[in-house]
Amino acid sequence: MKRFRMLCLMLLIMIIAGCSNEEAANDRFKQYVKLWNEQKFEDMYSYLSQEAKKDLAKDEFVARYQKIYDAAEVTNLKVKVIKSEEKPENSEISLPFEISMDTVAGKISFKENVLLVEEKVGDQSTWNVSWKPNMIFDEMTQGDEVSVRTLRAERGEITDRSGSYLAQNGNASQIGIVPAKFNAKLDENKESLSKLLNISPEEIDKALNASWVKEDQFVPIKTMTEEETLKGEEQLLNVEGVQINNVPARIYPCAAACAHLVGYVAPVTEEFLTEHKGEGYNSQSSAGLIGIEAQYEKTLRAKDGAIISIIGSDGNIKKEIASKKAENGKDLQLTVDADMQKKLYEQVKGEKGLGVAIHPITGDVLGMVSAPSFNPNHFSLGITSTEYSKLSNDVDKPLLNRFNKTYSPGSTFKLLSAALIADSGKFDLSEKRKIGDKWQKDSTWGDFYITRVGSQPNVNFRDALVTSDNIYFAQAITELGVKAFEQGSEKFGFNEKLPIDFPFQTSKISQSNSIDSDLLLANSAYGQGEVQVSPLHLASIYSSIVNDGNMIKPKLIMNEEAEPEFWKKDVMSNEAALNIKESLIGVIEDPNGTAKEAKINGLTLAGKTGTAELKLSQGEKGKENGWFVAVDTDSPHLLVAMMVEDVKKGSHDVTPKVKNIFNQT
Repeated sequence: MKRFRMLCLMLLIMIIAGCSNEEAANDRFKQYVKLWNEQKFEDMYSYLSQEAKKDLAKDEFVARYQKIYDAAEVTNLKVKVIKSEEKPENSEISLPFEISMDTVAGKISFKENVLLVEEKVGDQSTWNVSWKPNMIFDEMTQGDEVSVRTLRAERGEITDRSGSYLAQNGNASQIGIVPAKFNAKLDENKESLSKLLNISPEEIDKALNASWVKEDQFVPIKTMTEEETLKGEEQLLNVEGVQINNVPARIYPCAAACAHLVGYVAPVTEEFLTEHKGEGYNSQSSAGLIGIEAQYEKTLRAKDGAIISIIGSDGNIKKEIASKKAENGKDLQLTVDADMQKKLYEQVKGEKGLGVAIHPITGDVLGMVSAPSFNPNHFSLGITSTEYSKLSNDVDKPLLNRFNKTYSPGSTFKLLSAALIADSGKFDLSEKRKIGDKWQKDSTWGDFYITRVGSQPNVNFRDALVTSDNIYFAQAITELGVKAFEQGSEKFGFNEKLPIDFPFQTSKISQSNSIDSDLLLANSAYGQGEVQVSPLHLASIYSSIVNDGNMIKPKLIMNEEAEPEFWKKDVMSNEAALNIKESLIGVIEDPNGTAKEAKINGLTLAGKTGTAELKLSQGEKGKENGWFVAVDTDSPHLLVAMMVEDVKKGSHDVTPKVKNIFNQT
């Protein structure tokens, strides 16, 4: 009996020891898995068995994991220990685990077993991982390698309404150096190349001093369009050691004329990666950063495919682990006319200004330009620090997109006020008002008076539009009242996002979206005060006079099947639209019209001038922005809104430019 009890006790001790060993092995592997999930490969190495360490040095172990995981772009790594009923045997235990990860070629998941061995380290015993290559990928064995092959996709191209390229996948010229030849006359060659490429000598030094550079290896310095390179190709090749290679690139044929509209593709920024986390971008990605390229990034974006394979020691593919097809981006056709875009740009080039052209009946945006501008090819091909510094420090702000901002519209706003007056039923439009040179509602305005220039002593509704009479509109709108003005402006889309997929600022009648005084109301009536409007919104407002009182919805993407849509219906009556149109024809046709210099024989234009005064107080001399909006009325096909900053002769600096557009169309 005593002997039997002793046997039972020994058996119990063995069971407890076995259980203890099993728990210890499981805990040890769980610690290893935790490090694995965190991709702490250096710390993982300390868990390897002595035998595994003999076959694989620490730096080799770490480098192998890092190289494979980086090449495969491993994310969302999840390694999980599977509960096992197996007991330790001869100081060994096999534990199952499952692993899943997202890679450049798609999701990879598999189950495997790992052998843990109990080993003595000094006086203590511990469980270590008998590491095998199949812990990286299933069925991988000693001597195997991992291949990650990229399947390149092409970004969608952007064309204008006729199919001309605005952004295309073309070729560029990569200018570079072979150091062995270039260094023979280093200072002389560096100075020559610096001048030819418009870069600093320090930028050349930086490229030549990169850690990977070898004496007989091509070192890229700058990439340029083939057209730019052709102009100086002979001089470049005369510099000893300079070579020119042909490389694929995103090209912008419309260049500066389309820069702010089309935008450009360039390497992503840290800010972009943060905003688009989880969307498959990495530090090596490029994306559309401004303009249409950015706004339609999801449509245009090329998604490269990939194939991850295990390559056997014989160099042949042993197993294809994962694959993902390449997805080309979708092409985009804009309603924009590249010729119109260039014509608009030619008129504002050399100024600080903008131009917008639409088809007033269909709503097609035919052109939107901002000046001064820049060459988007320089950003796409890799802008140098010298070039970028020059652009970003330019006081005229060529990188600023002006056409999607809001501005004080000056007297171009009078069309809206005229519509409210005409449809109110409170005014006899033919009645002549006797108006002096200045006016204030009452003494509460203090020293502030509304003034007018070049108007007639007695004016009716038509006269007020033809001669751009500030006082007439200030008086009439003040009589209508704040409520009518606020509700009327909202009918025209103020305080509302422009219905087009492009980032425009929202037009407002005041900073607080409401009018808080008669003085602000009177000033707002003729487009001063706090009124702010975007040029495309203004163009849509003017479309109402050739659409029976309806505002066209602007359209930027070409869709031949889509019918024209109105953004705002019945912003004014048909009768009011006709009356205002005839009055705005008088602005150009009448000898007293403020835009009589815009008259074109054989073409009937309706238009309105505007001079926005940018000053803090009356009597102060400030800068002025000149406006002119015009539309052909006989068979409407073109409406142009243009603004030039800091004009010297008000709107008269702008009317000839718009006239030139209609003359060339």
